[in-house]
Amino acid sequence: MAAFVVTVLVVVGLNTLLWLSAGIVRVVAARLRRPAGTDVAGVPDASQVAIVIAAHDEELVIEATIRSAARQVPVENVFVACDGCTDGTVALVRACGATALDIQPNRGKAGAIRTIVDELDLAGRFEVMVLLDADSQLSDDYLATGLPAFADPEVVAVAGRATTILHPAPPTLMGRILVAYRERLYLSVQYLQKFGQAGRLLNAVSIVPGFASMYRTRVLADIDIDAPGLAIEDYNMTFEVHAKRLGRIAFRPDAAIALTQDPDNLRDYRKQMRRWSLGFWQTVRRHGLHAGRFWTLLAISIAELVTSSVFMILAFPIVLFSVGATVIAASGLDPSGVSAGIAGILPPLAVVLGVLVPDYLLSVMAAVLARRPAYLVMGPVFPVLRMLDAWLCLRAMADAFLRRRVDGRWASPARRSVARA
Repeated sequence: MAAFVVTVLVVVGLNTLLWLSAGIVRVVAARLRRPAGTDVAGVPDASQVAIVIAAHDEELVIEATIRSAARQVPVENVFVACDGCTDGTVALVRACGATALDIQPNRGKAGAIRTIVDELDLAGRFEVMVLLDADSQLSDDYLATGLPAFADPEVVAVAGRATTILHPAPPTLMGRILVAYRERLYLSVQYLQKFGQAGRLLNAVSIVPGFASMYRTRVLADIDIDAPGLAIEDYNMTFEVHAKRLGRIAFRPDAAIALTQDPDNLRDYRKQMRRWSLGFWQTVRRHGLHAGRFWTLLAISIAELVTSSVFMILAFPIVLFSVGATVIAASGLDPSGVSAGIAGILPPLAVVLGVLVPDYLLSVMAAVLARRPAYLVMGPVFPVLRMLDAWLCLRAMADAFLRRRVDGRWASPARRSVARA
């Protein structure tokens, strides 16, 4: 029983339980508070919002993304940083009526964002900037639900809620499994962790995702968007908000929702997960840990991330070792009793169930929230992908702290053509 409980805690994570509790408190507190009317005067208008899209050879998806953005703001408020594009992206952007800045040579996403913000003086012209990935589409109520958070003058960023684009569906079974697993990750992190982290008194959100989130433009000058040597920019931008005490980050899972096209093949999935993990560890290395609530909670989260990653990688060898010890003890080949002791401490069934049961419950939650019963069928495969994630996380940590060079330039993954938003 003890082995099962310990395994469950490692797999689920104490941080998840902590932030889930904080989220429940936040919901209860909101219900107990007397409803207050929204301060409409403090909410930016859509005309004060610029949507910035960084794109690199995205002709298959950019038109749908621009049309999605143009349902939120006038199309002249949509700006595309075409970063070293060699296909028809620039022409498509201009044909849609949006502004295309043709950046040569390729500078990477962060460099492209900084270039278009500076060259077109977006911070001086607009109050809010939406960062939108070229393969992402905003829900029709994205601004209607997300902008009211800026009625609070302390809020300087609104983290968008990610969900995956299911149409067009991936053409292979592996692709559908990968996309379903990514959707489960989004739901688990956003409902079980990020909502609690965004509590007013905690302000501990560690990632404002760069795929579809909002910033007050007045803080952009204080954020090092294109810090050198980072694989991705969004972790660093978030850490900058905390390190420089610029304000609060808001998040609600029912607000500022956007859809993104996730990798549907193992090669692109590995590359993206490695890039995300590398960007996180590089940002941790760049900023270090400091005194303060956010940094203390971050340190706890890092310790748990490393522990759970090591455990997930070793889970299969541990089960094999435990089964071997059980067989030897049952056969009477070990009169010393060492094998029996190992089998008693690590019963193979307890370890297996400790991994599979809580992991499958996450799949059940995802199936209910996303209304996708197919996730229940795919759920038993997901622990294998968690092991892959764990390996990529630890490998990226080693790369980051060994200071292997990276310049942030990108190559977009394979896209599925999108006809409309």
